[in-house]
Amino acid sequence: MKVRKAVIPAAGLGTRFLPATKAMAKEMLPIVDKPTIQFIVEEALASGIEDILIVTGKAKRPIEDHFDANFELESNLREKNKTELLKLVEETTDVNLHFIRQSHPKGLGHAVLQAKAFVGNEPFVVMLGDDIMEDKIPLSKQLMNDYDSTHASTIAVMKVPHEETSKYGIINPEAEVSKGLYNVNSFVEKPTPEEAPSDLAIIGRYLLTPEIFHVLETQAPGAGGEIQLTDAIDTLNKTQRVFAREFTGKRYDVGDKFGFMKTSIEYGLVHPEVKDNLREYIIELGEELSKEQASKKK
Repeated sequence: MKVRKAVIPAAGLGTRFLPATKAMAKEMLPIVDKPTIQFIVEEALASGIEDILIVTGKAKRPIEDHFDANFELESNLREKNKTELLKLVEETTDVNLHFIRQSHPKGLGHAVLQAKAFVGNEPFVVMLGDDIMEDKIPLSKQLMNDYDSTHASTIAVMKVPHEETSKYGIINPEAEVSKGLYNVNSFVEKPTPEEAPSDLAIIGRYLLTPEIFHVLETQAPGAGGEIQLTDAIDTLNKTQRVFAREFTGKRYDVGDKFGFMKTSIEYGLVHPEVKDNLREYIIELGEELSKEQASKKK
C-alpha cells in the first residue's frame, strides 16, 4: 500500500522558548523568514505525501492562519506587482492540510492517537517539528522507500554522543539487514548513559503501520507520566517487525535555544537575501572577539 499521509504533532507548550511562546506557537518561530513548521511540511511534500494532518493545541491558531489564504495581503502584493513575494505567500496555501486539536498534553503517543480517524487503515509518516532534516533524498522519503520493500514500520535514528542518550528514545539494534537498516530488539525511552543499549537515537521521523493505534489506545503512561510513542513502538515490535533507518544527512535540532540559533545562522548563510551581509558580520564579529580575548591575556 502506498504511503500517502503524514501526521505532524504540534500541540506542545513550547516551554523551552518562554516567554516568546507564551502567546505564540513555537512552530511559528522563524528561521530567518520561514516558520519552522513550514520546513516540515515542505519535506512531506518533497517526499510525495498527499495529505497532512497537523495535531494542534491551544494558542496554535497561527499555524492554521499561516497555511490559509490571505486575500487582502495577496491582493495588495498583486496590485503592487510584487510577484516574488506573492509567489512565496501562495506557496503556503497550495497544500492539502487538515487540523485536529489535542485537548490535553498527554504526550507524543496521545497526540499521534488523535490521527486514528484521519489515517484509517494505511501506513503513515509521523514528523516532529523539532528536527529539520537535510539530505539528497528527504528522510521521510527514505523511510517510505524502506516500507516499499519491508512493508513494516521503520524509525529514523542517528548516532548521538553517549552521554546524551537520556534525551532520546534509544534503540537496541539486533542486526544490520542492509546498509543503514537495522532489525531492532527493543526501544528504550530516555535511558541513562549507563543503561543505554546503543548510541542510536530516535530523531523525529517515523513510518508506522496503523496497528500502532491499537497499541496506543491501551498504552500505559511512561516517562514523565505521559503516553510515550517509543513505548508503544516497543510493544508493536513484539508482534510485528519494526526496523530502524540510520540517517546520515544533516540534522538541525530547533527544539532548544542554542540549536535554534545555530540553525538560523546556517540557514542565513545560504539565504540569497542575507548570506553575504551575514558572512561579513560573522567575520567582523570573530575578529572583534579575538581582539578582546587577546587584550584580556595581556
